[in-house]
Amino acid sequence: MRKITKESINAFMNAKRFKKQNTVVEVLPNVTILKLHNNTIAYRYNDPERTLTISNCGWFSNTTKERLNALPNVDIRQKNFVWYLNGKEWNGNKIDINLKTL
Repeated sequence: MRKITKESINAFMNAKRFKKQNTVVEVLPNVTILKLHNNTIAYRYNDPERTLTISNCGWFSNTTKERLNALPNVDIRQKNFVWYLNGKEWNGNKIDINLKTL
């Protein structure tokens, strides 16, 4: 895992602003946003349910996959150009990931 991925995910999970190269973490009152190349790939809502929403924004790149894989409860694998999220085929559209168990 690249250093920028570790730093950005740490900032994202702790609601700290971050900006380096192609990755930005924005912190708003109710949500923390992770952006890659100005595309929002993850939202972490600051509510009791601790919901995480992810998307690849249509980019099936190794960098997008690496950033998302660094998030808790996210395991993206690729086989024959198809992405699998936590063992199920995933088209990259927005999906909620439960963080409640963390």
